[in-house]
Amino acid sequence: MSREIPKDLVFEDTPVGRLEKYIWTASEEEIDRILEEFGIPSPPELAKPGVYIQTTPGYRVFEEVRQCDVVLIPIGSTEFHGNHLPSGTDTLYVTQISEAVRRYMKKKGKPVAITWPINYGSHPWHHYGMPGTVIIEEDHLKDYIIDVMLGLWNLGYRKQILINNHGHFWVLESAIQEFMKKYQLPGIYIALDWHRAAGKFFRTKERGGEFETDFVHADEAETSIALLLFPREMVDMDKAVDTTPRAYLPDGHFDKAVDGLLRPMRWSSAEGHIPIEIVNTPEGVVGKATLADAKKAKRAIAFILKYLELLIDQILEKFPPGEVPPVEEVTFRTREEMEDYLKLPGDEGWKPVYGLVKRLGGKG
Repeated sequence: MSREIPKDLVFEDTPVGRLEKYIWTASEEEIDRILEEFGIPSPPELAKPGVYIQTTPGYRVFEEVRQCDVVLIPIGSTEFHGNHLPSGTDTLYVTQISEAVRRYMKKKGKPVAITWPINYGSHPWHHYGMPGTVIIEEDHLKDYIIDVMLGLWNLGYRKQILINNHGHFWVLESAIQEFMKKYQLPGIYIALDWHRAAGKFFRTKERGGEFETDFVHADEAETSIALLLFPREMVDMDKAVDTTPRAYLPDGHFDKAVDGLLRPMRWSSAEGHIPIEIVNTPEGVVGKATLADAKKAKRAIAFILKYLELLIDQILEKFPPGEVPPVEEVTFRTREEMEDYLKLPGDEGWKPVYGLVKRLGGKG
């Protein structure tokens, strides 16, 4: 028997909408089967040979980029998530999601690459001062992301998906825009806030979902994800607590973390309307962590894995490995100008992109 679809929940008649509907209505057994196909749960693979670009012998990287030139760039943070979770929680979510996608796509003959994560993030003002939170200023992080994108493009990865799990998404969007304005390199560049992409699957029970409370930070939702993905030693539920954060304005203006309520403003649209975190919720938990259960996170994780599979398949269908969008249609460069730079390392006549004249900003 399939799950009931709430009256206010709309699934578009598109491949994405049909996937959302499939995951929403799938039986628990089907969800478990999807997770098993992707190897969820599995131990973190940050040091496992052959998983990340940085843990793979160079010759194999050069071979794989010819088979699949999509790279996942996990972007997290080092941020206090209460006493029950590690400060690398955000980073571990996106690395383990990326690892699962690589495992699955490699079996399909499409060895999607993963680069080691960016594990320090920028933060909104109200995060400042929290012990254990390491803050990188926006301009530094943006420049760092741009440099990473350029280095991966030079290696041959011209389809880049920045998978984010932290409250600094505006920096990622800005990085992609500046990358194109600065270098004008043809390719596909996508910033994906994964928990927002899976927002339908973080609905509360009163709206037909799995959760008692809306997704915020180190709370029921985030702790449930950790219980599903992390080794047991990384989560200590004996230390989990519940908090009730204060706000100066009545509820209803600002959305929660996954924008699931469609309120007038995103959570990141303002400051000063709430006390800073070290005053408001010094526990590092914004919500009710004690309600967490790994089962609650299964559909959200199943969806983001299948969604990334769909996205990658559609990118490669339109632009097979080695092909990029038409140079003259996505930049002001010419195909002739880009010819040698679009080759792959090892090809006759290949030129590193660092020798290409920049177009906007900087000196070539």
